[in-house]
Amino acid sequence: MSHRIGPSASERDFLAEIPSPSIRLWAGLCIILSIFIVFAVYSIHQIRWLEDFQINVVERNRKASIQLSRIQNDAYLIGTSLRDMTLKQAEYPIADWRAEFARLRGDMTNALELETQCAVNNLATRYQMDLLERESAGFWKMANHVFALAAAGRNTEARNLIETQLEGRDAAITNTVARLLVLNDQAQADAGQRISRVYDSFKKNNLVLLGVLLLLALATGLYTFQANRKTFERLSQLAQRLRWQSEQLRKLSWKLIDVQEETLRQVAHDLHDEFGQILTAIGIMLNRAGQKSPSSAMHDEIRKVKEIVEETLQNVRDRSQIFRPAILDDFGLGKTIEWLAGQFSRQTGIIVHLECTPSEVLFPGEDAIHIYRIVQEALSNVARHSGAEEAWVVLERCENELKVEIRDAGKGFSPGGEMNQAAGEGFGLMGMRERARRLKGALTIESAPGKGTRIEVRIPINASQPEPVAEKVK
Repeated sequence: MSHRIGPSASERDFLAEIPSPSIRLWAGLCIILSIFIVFAVYSIHQIRWLEDFQINVVERNRKASIQLSRIQNDAYLIGTSLRDMTLKQAEYPIADWRAEFARLRGDMTNALELETQCAVNNLATRYQMDLLERESAGFWKMANHVFALAAAGRNTEARNLIETQLEGRDAAITNTVARLLVLNDQAQADAGQRISRVYDSFKKNNLVLLGVLLLLALATGLYTFQANRKTFERLSQLAQRLRWQSEQLRKLSWKLIDVQEETLRQVAHDLHDEFGQILTAIGIMLNRAGQKSPSSAMHDEIRKVKEIVEETLQNVRDRSQIFRPAILDDFGLGKTIEWLAGQFSRQTGIIVHLECTPSEVLFPGEDAIHIYRIVQEALSNVARHSGAEEAWVVLERCENELKVEIRDAGKGFSPGGEMNQAAGEGFGLMGMRERARRLKGALTIESAPGKGTRIEVRIPINASQPEPVAEKVK
């Protein structure tokens, strides 16, 4: 029976467990915008309703009152004319008043038509308007009859009709117009009260809606803030964990570097001392055997074997120097870099221009080896990746720090780009950074495709170290 064990805490994807705050932020923003859109739509709707009500009711009432006043004024003028017409000593005969009555009739008819368009649409007003139209029609019908009698010379009958019929009808028209004015004023007052109620309701609803919207916006903001606070707390915990893991990885990398150096030191020691001594002994034995050999053929064979042994011995010594150069402990960093540049040029054919001033800077062996490895790795990258035919190595002391610069005019690369993404590449640069950090220094890489590469390392130097002796080697 097999059991599947879930990932440990260190193997889980902590970033995947942290919800993105973007969703909450967008949701909160949409809710707040929706709230204010609702508020704006409600406010606009209420304002437009009030505007329409004022235009359709209040303004129509005002126009209706104006037309009723016109009718009332015409009725008053007609009444005055009727009294003048009934006087026996009147200056003008009744027939001469016909033109005046025609003018007043036209004005009253026009005012009545406009009043019909603007009148308040309720039962009482419609009844009074119908009554006014009937009274007006009856009045003008009777007025036409009066003027017909006067034109026939029957002035006495015409005066009697004026006194018994027309004056009463005119008074009825005046009373009906007065009642319509009262109804119109009442409608105007009702409209004003309704507008006041709507305004009061709008202000009340506005405050309530505004309070609700503010509460919703506050609740949305608090929720978003709380959710994001939890997210940032988890991010902070993750950052602390990543810092701790980064520190652990750095310690591990330093430990690996120490193990690597110790291993290379041991390999260099074994190659130089043990294998070197063995090959030296074999060479001595072959030399003795050659001297004692009576055969010239045997002597030639022994000489060839001896040459192979000597060549192998030299290769072993070169390899041991590459792994852990003894010259570093004997002559210091400057001479070691000079020797490395020569070895590199002979092996790769790339000309190395060396400018070295801090040949006498005293670095402890465990520190100097890191500088040596940085230069060694940088030159190795030049040979493997740059395609350059020349390289420059500069070591100089700037006040209380050592500046190490390695540059070439090769094809370059994008730092952090393709070179670091390729399998097996970029780890050398990481090792160089860690070694520089181990020495409390800083490593800078400047490169671009087609523009070569420049690596600069600045390492602090103890002020008690002696000044270097200037030296230039090319």
